Amino acid sequence: MTGVLANFIGVLIGSAIGLLAKKAIPESWSDVIMKGIGLCTLYIGISGALAGENTIILILSMVMGTVIGEGFKIEERFNGFVYRIENKFKSGNFANGFITASLLMCVGAMSIVGALEAGISGDNTLLLTKTVMDFISAIVLSASLGIGVGFACITVLILEGGIVLIADAASPFLTDWVINEMSCAGSVLIVALGLNLVLDTKLKILNYMPAMFLPLAFCPLFEALGLA
Repeated sequence: MTGVLANFIGVLIGSAIGLLAKKAIPESWSDVIMKGIGLCTLYIGISGALAGENTIILILSMVMGTVIGEGFKIEERFNGFVYRIENKFKSGNFANGFITASLLMCVGAMSIVGALEAGISGDNTLLLTKTVMDFISAIVLSASLGIGVGFACITVLILEGGIVLIADAASPFLTDWVINEMSCAGSVLIVALGLNLVLDTKLKILNYMPAMFLPLAFCPLFEALGLA
């Protein structure tokens, strides 16, 4: 869990530095900075999406994942919870900061593969690399979006820590193909996040989240049907 804890602390410290730096950044710069972050997010998402090997699995995962997400109203329920916290902190941008940072830091190949490597072989190299990246991201995001970004460290701890704990048991099902398809679907969600930041498209990204995990079912199914 060394890499996970390092990532947790990195986000926490980075966000604290960002909050202090916020006072030195003119208000008029915030929107420009966020658009720049959005463009970088699009680049990260598009690069990661190229890891996919089967477009049909991506399409099926996105369609079925959206059905699940909309059916359970994941975005609405999660936002309701976050907005209650936002009212408690009296911070009008808490939800945006928390959700944006959580998605950027948790949805992607480095989170999944890094946590798997840490859990299966004890290799924290990828997670420690991600820690440096998230530290820098937290500084920039916090300076623009405020205190909500710091709370993304909880999301990082739960997701990466959970993967580390179950990695050994789940390793037989997590072939390179499955991981690539999961990373591909997750990267498409990062592209959606980038569109929200740059174009204010208001895509309900959390309702697409189940798509990221559906390759666990679709990849073995395609293999069984001889479609792999």
